[in-house]
Amino acid sequence: MIVYDPRFLDHVPSPLHVERPDRLRSIVERLEREGLFHGVETPPTATIADLRRVHRGSYVELVRSLGEGFLDPETAVHRGTFDIAGLAAGGVLLATRSAVRDGHPTIALVRPPGHHAGPDYGGGFCYLNNVAIAAAEQVAAGRRVAILDYDAHHGNGTRDIFAENPAVLYVSTHEYGIYPGTGPAEDTGTGEGRGFTVNIPFTAGCGDASYVAALDSVIEPILGQFRPDVVLVSLGIDAHYRDPLTSLTLSSPGYVDLVKRSAALAARLCANRFTIALEGGYHLEALSEVIAGVVAGIEGRSIPLALTDVLDDKGRGREAIEATKRAHRDFWNLR
Repeated sequence: MIVYDPRFLDHVPSPLHVERPDRLRSIVERLEREGLFHGVETPPTATIADLRRVHRGSYVELVRSLGEGFLDPETAVHRGTFDIAGLAAGGVLLATRSAVRDGHPTIALVRPPGHHAGPDYGGGFCYLNNVAIAAAEQVAAGRRVAILDYDAHHGNGTRDIFAENPAVLYVSTHEYGIYPGTGPAEDTGTGEGRGFTVNIPFTAGCGDASYVAALDSVIEPILGQFRPDVVLVSLGIDAHYRDPLTSLTLSSPGYVDLVKRSAALAARLCANRFTIALEGGYHLEALSEVIAGVVAGIEGRSIPLALTDVLDDKGRGREAIEATKRAHRDFWNLR
């Protein structure tokens, strides 16, 4: 199932902003061209009770009532922003509920993105934390949730929401040192949540081989020991080598394989309770072909991919991976 609503196109933070409606237009056009845009459901809007599972009431009211203003210099609020952000959160809720109910992977093509929104703050183009809201609902139902954040930017909001919660495993692969400046390997969570925050802080130039190594030596072993009931993916396509905002170097096939292997983990560990939610990604061709490749993979198909250069075939990220393993040696059995 694909979750999508054309109202997501109404969100325009500011003229010429990189997080623009064309992002979703390009995805939908590519899916239609490949015969993949079917089984589409429109979402309900998340309720205030849904939002308050992860956001403080005062913050929800701020975003709802601000009218015109800014959460940070790149995150403008307009009169319709809260409603569209609530619709995006509702989209990930719907996709997750469906995956849990039917045991079939789902994808939520939503905007604005969410993983930089924390308990009482927004920023980084994010207003409400879509994936965290869906995860919190599953936790409230007694399920253990793994969140795999493959956006190039660290999901500081998701980390802060769940840092103390051992029912949520948060794993982030990101370029360390860029916005928002968080996510060192040594941050493993706090209190009862220590060990359940896993940061893999890649440096510029890390790509296909580094992500394969991270899957092999950190992500798959930890998920196998955590044994989630649900797997959610915060999927940003800004780790692609064509993305204008970051310096990671994943290729389109590398991305598709990353998600394919993550879906296989969910099939093995939690009966296909697997949902993908769109986060960042700002090169339209890279964004649209990766998402189309991912959707095709869910359907058991493959499509031709054009952006196939492998710029990291040696595993430049091994030092970051080893730092993560050292930080977690007291929590997980990692070789």
